[in-house]
Amino acid sequence: MVTVRDAATVMLVEDLPDLHVFMVRRNPNSVFSPGAFVFPGGAVDHSDGQPAAYATARGVDDDRASRLVGQPSNGLRYWIAAARECFEEAGFVLGTAPPEFAEHRDALNAGTVAWNDIAAAHDVRLHVDELAVFAHWLTPEGSPRRYDTWFFVARAPRDQVGAHDDLEAVASEWIRPADALARARAGEIDLILPTMRTLVALANFDTSAEALDAVRAAQAGDVPLVVDDGSGQRIVLPHDDPARVHRGWRPLEPSLARDLALEREFYATPGEGVA
Repeated sequence: MVTVRDAATVMLVEDLPDLHVFMVRRNPNSVFSPGAFVFPGGAVDHSDGQPAAYATARGVDDDRASRLVGQPSNGLRYWIAAARECFEEAGFVLGTAPPEFAEHRDALNAGTVAWNDIAAAHDVRLHVDELAVFAHWLTPEGSPRRYDTWFFVARAPRDQVGAHDDLEAVASEWIRPADALARARAGEIDLILPTMRTLVALANFDTSAEALDAVRAAQAGDVPLVVDDGSGQRIVLPHDDPARVHRGWRPLEPSLARDLALEREFYATPGEGVA
């Protein structure tokens, strides 16, 4: 039996001049989704849930983070993991840190230093309140790796230039969601279903402000408004059918057959809006 690992990923959005999202291409030698275009992210480490990690977070405490993901406690670790992975994999600091902090990225990826240690040493402050919960997905059985993943969305940090790490990710780019979907339909890039469905949802927005406002409106309270999306769930958006909306995250019941059918429908149907 494959152990399910907790994970977090973040869609960084920016207007260039219309909405673009930062994506990376996974290493073709990866066990999970080799070569696929994804958002920066990865598994939640044990250290992401430790007091030292929580001490770096600003704007959201564990009580609120846990309520937003429907868990009794320790929900803030997903926010920490998303921010940490964004730096390690894509080079963006979602908060404040001195310029020399960037020099530790290679050592972090090599495992020779620990995130909590260097974050404390450089007085890093993660602005986790800028990360909005977007979706929740669970890898169906049958995959060589399984992840229980929370998706976040945030505006890209100003005056920062991201870049892939040349380890887990071998390429990176800013791309319009509709263009990424078109390239996938043309066979130019590979998208896994959660990424595809996220891009389909983002393609309905012209600007990052519109997308972020819609997402934050859905989670204004402690129990977000949610819709089902294949084997996953995501925050309700303005174009969703009101009949599909429910309050709060439900236990996920992944189905490989259902997800494969949704993929086939995507490739057989032109267009970029939410299905």
